[in-house]
Parts: sequence; C-alpha cells; structure tokens
Amino acid sequence: MKNILTALILILLTTNLLAQGSEVTNLRLEVRTDYQKEFIDGNKIDANSGFRGKHINLRLDGNITEGLSYSFRYRVNRANGLDNLFSATDWINLKYTTSNWAFAAGKQILFVGGYEYDRAPIDLYICSEFWYNLACYQFGVSSTYTTDSGNDSFVFQFCESPFRRNALNVNQEEMFGYNLMWYGKRDWFESTYSVNMYEWMPGKFISFIALGNQFTFGDFRIQLDYMTRATNFNDMLGKNMSAMAEVLWKASDKLNVIGKMTYDKNLASDTADLCVAHGTDILRIGAAVEFFPIKDYKDLRMHLSYCFTDGKSPATTALQPVQTIINTGITWKVGLLNKKNK
Repeated sequence: MKNILTALILILLTTNLLAQGSEVTNLRLEVRTDYQKEFIDGNKIDANSGFRGKHINLRLDGNITEGLSYSFRYRVNRANGLDNLFSATDWINLKYTTSNWAFAAGKQILFVGGYEYDRAPIDLYICSEFWYNLACYQFGVSSTYTTDSGNDSFVFQFCESPFRRNALNVNQEEMFGYNLMWYGKRDWFESTYSVNMYEWMPGKFISFIALGNQFTFGDFRIQLDYMTRATNFNDMLGKNMSAMAEVLWKASDKLNVIGKMTYDKNLASDTADLCVAHGTDILRIGAAVEFFPIKDYKDLRMHLSYCFTDGKSPATTALQPVQTIINTGITWKVGLLNKKNK
C-alpha cells in the first residue's frame, strides 16, 4: 500500500510540475501480469503457480537544462527496506552530456556485458541462474566516451559492490566495484563486452569477463552471451561460467517466435561467486511467442513461454533439476504525461 501511495504522489507532483512549465519530458507506466505453472519432477509447486503481478514500473525522464538530464524508474511492486529507502528505486541519476562525453551519478545499472543482463526484466521470459542473483542496481558514478561516428562507446563506472549486503558480510563494511564496458555497433553485429571487479568480502575481489554478441540478419536476431567469473586464473578457464543463446524470428509484424538456452556452471576452487552457487551445473532450454494485437504498436504485448531445466544445483537456487515452467501474460507500456522541451 505504501508503494502505491508513493506512486500516486509521484504522478500528482509531476502533473503539478508540468503545469508550472517544468522541463519534465516523459512519465511512463509499465505493467506486466502473468499466469504461471511450475513443476518439479512432475509435481506442481503451488507457491510459484497461479496469477502473478510481475512488474509495475513508473519511469520518469527529462532535461533540466541543455546537456543536463535525469532518469528515474520506480518499482511499485517492490517494497522499500527499513535500512534502504531506495530498495524500490531501480535507478535515479543525473547525467551531463557533451559532444563525446557523458558523466552520470546516482543509483545506476551496473555496466556488465551480455544481452540477457542488459534487457529490462519486464521483457524477459526465460532467464539464467546468473540473471536471478546479481543485484544490478547500485549507487555510483560513471563516465562514457562515444566516438564521433557513434559506433563505439566506452564506459568506466565506480560503484558499490552488488555483494555488500550479502549475509557473509555481517559487518556491512564498505565494498566497491569497478566496471569497464564497450558498446559496439557494426551493421549486422553489435556487442556489449565488459571486464568487472567486485569485492565479495571486504578487500577480496572476484573478476568477471562478459562478452555479449548480437547478430541481425533480416527477420532474425541472434544473441550469444558468455561470461566467466573467478578469483584466480585457473578458474577463469571454464570452471565458473554462464552462457546464454537466444534466437528471435520476426514471423510477422504482429508475431515473434523465440528460442532460448542458458547454461550455468560453478565448479570453482572457492565459494567467492555469489551469483551462481558452488556446485551448480545446470541447463535450461525453452521457447516463447510474442503477439502484438495492434499493428505497428509494440507497447501492448501478449506472450506464452515454456522452459525445462535439468542438471545439478543446491536447493536454494532459482533453477532446479527437472523443473518445468509454463507462463502466459500481457504487458502494456503507456505514456501518462508528456511535455516537449521548448
């Protein structure tokens, strides 16, 4: 109830700002509701089955003055914690942009490579174990350099570690992360590559190398992600990794057909990886269809998805052996208020 009241207050305040000639440019509402069935070895899991309100997001974007902008996304269906009033805020930041450079500060998305990770949760149906367990919104600062052609952007980000509130860190000490990212675009090929270092305990770091690749051929889009995580060189060589592959076929203006596979493995020599639990070796395969009932309008979407998971994993993980999930739902994204800058 408190989150709903907060959302209503935000809408009222924004309406008042617009009436006073504020530089607010866009306020959008994003909603997704699903009906889901989950089975483990043929037995229905009641706690994870039934109707679900997956996402209610409010997104506010605008310019304060030339070159200075802000962005804010609030997750109405996520509770604020007593120790963190920003728990329900995915991001809220200011950005200053020049011809080639951009500088941002606030709560931000972690710059980690890979297309599964990079897409909004509201647009995903079948996800890897890694995706479920990275706290990807953290406070920090970032700088971005974009080439004159616009084909390449390089980002450096200094931020809080996503593992700072893990139960192992009982003292809640300061813990930080460092991200270096490359976004590339070449006709039919695009990339999101990164190298990352995060404290998983105070003074102890785990490193990521993430390679996201996207290929577009006519009506087909192929996304291939590979990530390795380790505290030492030997574990970087395939002992602790995640791979994701997705093929999307635009069958018509109203229909997309999707096939996806994810594979997560952690057989590392230590337990530093807090995203994919030690002992995990699990594969997920699935398919989905997206239907857009209104021609040339992608903000109203219906979906049906199926996935099957098998392998080995601890009992506490999101992906479980002999797990089947069937999901259907509807997503809509609407503009509540809009004002063009003068």
